[in-house]
Amino acid sequence: MLAVFCAATVLLLAWRDLFLPEIADVEVWLGFEVRGRAARLTAPLHWAIFAAGAWAFWREKPWIWTAAAGYACYVAVSHVIWSEASPDGHGWPLGLLQGAGFSLLAVWMLRQRPRPA
Repeated sequence: MLAVFCAATVLLLAWRDLFLPEIADVEVWLGFEVRGRAARLTAPLHWAIFAAGAWAFWREKPWIWTAAAGYACYVAVSHVIWSEASPDGHGWPLGLLQGAGFSLLAVWMLRQRPRPA
């Protein structure tokens, strides 16, 4: 299921970044917005992250659960920073709420990872 989610995310991000110029000109890295050419050049990194996730979930690689949980934590921190740093953000209370949601997702993923025999 998560392999399908990651693969669909790759398709959505690529389509959005290639065909919606107003969105293609903005990427967010660690909560900070990158605009213009830098955004267009770094967008494929997001595609690659989700493509790697799709491959690893499909192949049932045991490390993907820890990697995905780490990425969810990164997204949690990014939401808190973006909510406060961006003019489009809605302040730290909403950022904390979003961050808490992604943190719960990270905990769930860590609990799903295979246990060593």
